[in-house]
Amino acid sequence: MCRKLNSAHRSGGFTLAEVVVASALLIAALVPILKALTSAHTTSAIMERRTNSLMLAQAKLEDIKARSIYGYADVFAETNSAISGSYLCNVSDSAVSADLRQITVSVGSDLSGNSVLEASEIEVTLSTLLARRW
Repeated sequence: MCRKLNSAHRSGGFTLAEVVVASALLIAALVPILKALTSAHTTSAIMERRTNSLMLAQAKLEDIKARSIYGYADVFAETNSAISGSYLCNVSDSAVSADLRQITVSVGSDLSGNSVLEASEIEVTLSTLLARRW
């Protein structure tokens, strides 16, 4: 009778070996999942910076186009101009002909924090041609 009680009592729980194996399997499954989540977060942050850079570059280009209607002779070139938050902008302005100019806008986030838009920080570059209206 004593043996019967021991075997019934023992079958109700997990052994230490079973717990260790289950924990090891759980850890082995969680590591790739956590790596994937970290990678997804990094990719999401990069896409957010690029999207913001694109919107800011488009807005800057539209602003230059609007100003050029009455101020075609103005110089639109800028270097390391702060646009929004940590985003900086470079604008180049070059003459193609007497009545045509090329405007190039480069925007990116100042990741280094030195207030200089370096080549490695540029997320978006847009270019357009401006024609003299009258």
